[in-house]
Amino acid sequence: MIPVVTLDPTGTDHHGEAAKLRELGPVVRVVLPGDIHAWAVTRHEELAALVTDRRVSKDWRNWTAVRQGDISDDWPLIGMVKVTNMVTADGREHHRLRKFVTQTLTPRRVQTMRPRIAEIVAGLLEELPGHAAADGSVDLRLHFAYPVPMQVICELVGVPEDERPELRALVDSIFRTTTAPEEVIATQRDIYLLLNRLVEARHAKRGDDLISDLLAAQEDDPDRLTDEELVGTMWLMLAAGHETTLSLIVNGVRALLTHPDQRAVALAGGEHTWSAVVEETLRWDAPIGNFMARYPLEDIEIAGVTIPAGEAILAPYSAVGRDPGQHGPDADRFDIMREQRRHLSFGGGPHLCLGAPLARLEAAIALPALFARYPDLALAVPSEQLAPVPSLFSNSAAVLPVRLHG
Repeated sequence: MIPVVTLDPTGTDHHGEAAKLRELGPVVRVVLPGDIHAWAVTRHEELAALVTDRRVSKDWRNWTAVRQGDISDDWPLIGMVKVTNMVTADGREHHRLRKFVTQTLTPRRVQTMRPRIAEIVAGLLEELPGHAAADGSVDLRLHFAYPVPMQVICELVGVPEDERPELRALVDSIFRTTTAPEEVIATQRDIYLLLNRLVEARHAKRGDDLISDLLAAQEDDPDRLTDEELVGTMWLMLAAGHETTLSLIVNGVRALLTHPDQRAVALAGGEHTWSAVVEETLRWDAPIGNFMARYPLEDIEIAGVTIPAGEAILAPYSAVGRDPGQHGPDADRFDIMREQRRHLSFGGGPHLCLGAPLARLEAAIALPALFARYPDLALAVPSEQLAPVPSLFSNSAAVLPVRLHG
């Protein structure tokens, strides 16, 4: 009999839940909010094969539960599923949508942002003492991990300062999985109102940003994006470009502050060592704990389990990242000097996250700068008191109180 696990929408214990999934087997039946059933592939080898399997789709329209009307527009996970962009497209359509982003978010463009990212980081670090609460602690998530990627992605995409507070609130709402139905509906509406305002502004006046580049491509390319695809692509870049990096920075800081031996190794090393910190954080404490992965176009077998066509498959990155079969018997241990093996925290196959180089660059600049500026940095509360973001998807602390000088 296939084991069944009801997933906690509040994300109270991502890694405890992930360990349970892994222990139950390579394929586990899971229950999502609203009593929606899906499957979870809990081991690296099987998930790595799944993301390159042409028998499965990324298009939510192939989910039987959607076609049958079991998924309503006020379902708390709807904003992570029912979207129109390259993440939910297959084959030629995926390639068509993806090429517009690859043409604009090039590796060269990412690397040219290095000085600006360093400047943003330095300015935020300088301001941290002014954000101290009455007890002397500073919420590093709110005042550092959040504004670094938010400012970077907004400058890159072309979001003006006055629109950023609403953008932040909408991204937070999308990733939470405890939202009330009325908030889900309002969030979906407000996202498209915001994005359409941004598009209208760039139609009136172009700039040196990704919205302007996408609009130019829309006008000049015979495979041009539809208006819906343009808006969906913008939302993907803004939401994913902010949330993943935010959690990556929070998780990297938390890992180093709770592993003094690894912190010492990182501080004694050079740039390569900090890259290892980033990769080990991605593996050991994936920013996205779970993600809707695929919908089989036909019945498929994974590790001896048949998954019927049209059922949803979840990628539990928190479980897969600590798979002993891929990362050894000490996969539960945070060790920046371990042999770096492939992880799947940015997905894989044709849908490998295009924003991964930017996220890695931001974290590789932000983390060493933080510890260099505040070498006595320490948690202001015991690590077990760090409450998680209430989400099935996002995996990080909702608040990260620290003392800048120990």
